[in-house]
Amino acid sequence: MKIKSADFVMSNSNVLKCPNEPLPEYAFIGRSNVGKSSLINMLTERKNLAKTSGKPGKTQLINHFKINHNWFLVDLPGYGYARVSKKDRNTFQKYITDYFSKRKQLVNAFVLVDVRHEPQPIDTAFMEWLGEHMIPFAIVFTKADKLKPQALDNQVQIYIDHLLAGAWEEAPRYFITSATKHTGKEELLGYIDEINREFYSQQSR
Repeated sequence: MKIKSADFVMSNSNVLKCPNEPLPEYAFIGRSNVGKSSLINMLTERKNLAKTSGKPGKTQLINHFKINHNWFLVDLPGYGYARVSKKDRNTFQKYITDYFSKRKQLVNAFVLVDVRHEPQPIDTAFMEWLGEHMIPFAIVFTKADKLKPQALDNQVQIYIDHLLAGAWEEAPRYFITSATKHTGKEELLGYIDEINREFYSQQSR
């Protein structure tokens, strides 16, 4: 898939005010400072489509971007640590869960994980929540350029083994990415394109 257009549409904290166009929607979410904005900018080939920051918790709203005029990329607030009050964190958590529970246009979520770290309970618990609510998702390992190839393979295998030792009978689909090296871009966009084709094929029946 070649991204020819990527346009910011809106930011808000109320899922009921999200765009009501019947377009397939892909949500990107992860712990604060996981590299989500950098990944989105890499995928869309736009330097500042999503705002990047060295401070965790920069994204604090549901941000919709229309891609190629036929699907939405949604940048969601990071869960976990953020430089905001506990009250605000609770609010973020509520509209994140509201989004996933109520957003009918959502066809797939991408849960971003920093591949350098051991499996974190907050990440695996969120994946289990998605699974329990029958929400399709894939894991996106970020910052792959920070590790040497063998260490990278080992880290990914440790993560998958951890999931299989827990609640999962089979591992979720996953992608290995680097915003710096553009690693995984074609694979991730190809996956989205595959789902889009199926989505529009069903719509035309």
